[in-house]
Amino acid sequence: MSVYQLIQLGRKYLQLWPQKPELASYFSEYQIIVFSRFVFRYFPALALFTLLLPLIFSIPSAYPQNFFYAIFIASIPVQALVILGVKADKFLPPSLASWYKEGVAKINEQGGEIKLSLNKPRYLDLAQLLNLSYQRV
Repeated sequence: MSVYQLIQLGRKYLQLWPQKPELASYFSEYQIIVFSRFVFRYFPALALFTLLLPLIFSIPSAYPQNFFYAIFIASIPVQALVILGVKADKFLPPSLASWYKEGVAKINEQGGEIKLSLNKPRYLDLAQLLNLSYQRV
């Protein structure tokens, strides 16, 4: 899988994961999602502020360092997407996979025919199931 595909998969995973605080006690991924959303919200502005800081205080010798810091800070959201893409592509552990299969079966029982993978589900499938579950509530 290319880096671009990982970034796209990470973006999809980030968008699918529900913003429900009660998921934090069940899934460690929730903390990663919250941090990634924080990074996307505030780090571009922080990178811009870091880049403009030497201009505000007229410190020409700090331009190269601040440029480097700004590039690094601006790259953190992309790094978060790559990490999320790698995580989304991993298979669920057996205990979580059985819980996932039970959840898909329960939704299908209630009359909502959903087409999610039952054979070797991935974390992306889990995010889709949770998203569907919270949309139905």
